[in-house]
Amino acid sequence: MNGISVRTKLTAWYGALFLLAGLVLVVINYLLVQSTLPDPARVASTTIGSADLTYGVAADTVGSPGVAVRLLSGSLDEYRSSTLSTLVVGSAIALVVTAALAVLFGWLMAGRALRPLHDITSAARRLEAGKLDRRINLDGPPDELKELADTFDGMLDRLAESFDSQKRFVANASHELRTPLAVQRTLIEVAMADPEVAPELRKLGTHLLHTNERSERMIEGLLILARSDRGLHARAPVRLDEVVASVVRATSAQAASAGVKVETRLRPRVVAGDPVLLERLVTNLVVNAITYNASGGWVYVEVRGDPALEIRNSGPVVPPEAVPTLFEPFRRINGAERTGDTRNAGLGLSIVRSVAQAHGGYAEAQPGRRGGLTVLVRLPPS
Repeated sequence: MNGISVRTKLTAWYGALFLLAGLVLVVINYLLVQSTLPDPARVASTTIGSADLTYGVAADTVGSPGVAVRLLSGSLDEYRSSTLSTLVVGSAIALVVTAALAVLFGWLMAGRALRPLHDITSAARRLEAGKLDRRINLDGPPDELKELADTFDGMLDRLAESFDSQKRFVANASHELRTPLAVQRTLIEVAMADPEVAPELRKLGTHLLHTNERSERMIEGLLILARSDRGLHARAPVRLDEVVASVVRATSAQAASAGVKVETRLRPRVVAGDPVLLERLVTNLVVNAITYNASGGWVYVEVRGDPALEIRNSGPVVPPEAVPTLFEPFRRINGAERTGDTRNAGLGLSIVRSVAQAHGGYAEAQPGRRGGLTVLVRLPPS
């Protein structure tokens, strides 16, 4: 923890103010007791004035009036000094003990008073862009802390509504774009089916088909991303090892065409989630590992307990500082646009992260020692 906490500061202020008030009380008590004790000088003058009346009796006992006065004055001085010393020592001890108790109770009361602030801080730390369902719901009197907590809850309500609106817009826009893209693809394919099409137009049509295909993949990726960001409405037991085995079989032709060898080590693992989204997660990772590889390279896929899924691949060296950006959509690495070709839409790892978070887990990556990438997906047990 950097610096001094507010609780410590409040406790220090409580203790200091109590100690100051205690010192003032001790001084006032000392002055009052001092004023009420008999003054030896005044007693001595009174005694001397009446010494002649009692000399006969005093002479038989102490010998002279002066001796009696001195004895009486010394006794009063000793009594006065002893009383004031006892008062100061006792007050100091009581002040130290009560100050220690004041610091202890001040610490406890400061913690109780600041507990709502800790609740607000904990709620803020648990918040994520895709999980804004947590609220403080502070119970208590309508004071400043209650007002702060209610204001924070209201802000979260507005943020959640804004994020939901954004996700609905992405989903709706993606749905609306699929139809014109399908129409464009059909028109291009019909035009290219004419045997009398000029080579230049055929080349242009091929390029347009590739562009259309990439746009369709991007739209599909946005739909999946919007769906996973909304969370899971229902969960079912899914054998992750069987999903991986199915994806590896489906991508075997692509791996063979790229000259990449895929090895697997699959242990039985059941995950509670959406089978379609989990299949998309595995597919994106395997396809990325094959696509961003080198001829004669390798891909290693393992399913186990923790992490649930690990995929390593050979390939170009990935700078460590670029790894955090891999899970962001449409980001550049080393000045090159990952989405600059028609192989991928640039949403693969973004979908992986979103699907993992929707299942209560997370995905992380780290560069390989000799190039390539290692992606770990951690999922909670079913």
